[in-house]
Amino acid sequence: MNVAVWDTYVTKKDGTVMHFDIIVPTYIKMGDIYEYGMTYLKNKGFQGQSLTSKECKFCHIETINPQWEEEIKKKGFFIYEMENCD
Repeated sequence: MNVAVWDTYVTKKDGTVMHFDIIVPTYIKMGDIYEYGMTYLKNKGFQGQSLTSKECKFCHIETINPQWEEEIKKKGFFIYEMENCD
């Protein structure tokens, strides 16, 4: 299975920038990707932050990593946290 990786940078209220990837099956539509990102932000306590095409851009397609597969099957997406996601 191939997945699409969406590179995402969201500025938190304290000014720091969260960097994470939203990883989804390749057939998922852009609106759903933003919704997945907003769900992630809400679950992290960062609701109200902007998440648009300015913050979230398609990066590349790759073969699914087995550690992501179960969560993608369950929720439809996987978030790969990289910077300032706490």
